[in-house]
Amino acid sequence: MGNEIISQHIDDFIKFIKFEKGLSENTVLAYKSDIKLFENFLKENKLNDVDEEVITDLIFQLKNKKYSNLSIARILVSIRNYYKFLLKEKMIKTNPFENLESFKVRKMMPEVLTETDIVNILNQPDLTTKEGIRDRAILELLYSAGIRVSELVNMELTDINLDEKIIRCFGKGAKERIVPIGDYVVDAIKNYLVYRTEISKKFSNYLFITRFGKKFTRAGIWKLIKNYALKAGINKNVYPHIFRHSFATHLLKGGADLRSVQEMLGHSDISTTQIYTHVDRSYLKKIHKKFHPRG
Repeated sequence: MGNEIISQHIDDFIKFIKFEKGLSENTVLAYKSDIKLFENFLKENKLNDVDEEVITDLIFQLKNKKYSNLSIARILVSIRNYYKFLLKEKMIKTNPFENLESFKVRKMMPEVLTETDIVNILNQPDLTTKEGIRDRAILELLYSAGIRVSELVNMELTDINLDEKIIRCFGKGAKERIVPIGDYVVDAIKNYLVYRTEISKKFSNYLFITRFGKKFTRAGIWKLIKNYALKAGINKNVYPHIFRHSFATHLLKGGADLRSVQEMLGHSDISTTQIYTHVDRSYLKKIHKKFHPRG
């Protein structure tokens, strides 16, 4: 659900909470302000679809604009209730908040995997099977390029150039970007392409296909990652977007500059990328505490 439905039904929602729910004038004004803020966020970033990633990006942007934790929590409650209203009125079919945990004030930083966690997960697919070879390529690409799961499932064969070691992505707002990839993912994709036609004989332009010859769904990638994280014994909440968080954090930790990371992630606003500098600082604090004699 994008800008159009958001804009069309704000007045309906305001009437509902004012006349049917009987909320106070101040509360109604706060709801309207919060939803208008969200509407503007979607317009500024040219977003047509709203999912968990969009809401997460909103949280990071608000945090970097110095909104207090309580203000962010209130804004999310307003948007969540608006979506509940739209779902109840059958104006939408799915709620992007459905799989998103309630906002926790202290949980502001994106969770990341350690490099050891990443390696353990990457080593889980069974490379004696064609599906395992495919899955290894999927995991390598998510981590090596930091792409969104929506970008991965929609990637076509013509979007990869293994000789030049680059991929083409179409991100939010249909913005195109070129992202470099490393030797590990190049090798993994080459190995997968050898067996791709054996996974399914059906023709498809999409890079990653199921045994039915169709592109993966977001839920399919989510399930695949959960399965391999479980096999690897990772206790963290592992989901597709955590590879993107880890990609950015590990780059900054290794000395990459913020603008380069912003370009690779496809962020239109550098304030969204800056959240990862805070994550990296927390890592440095842990190192200082562990190794400094007066840490």
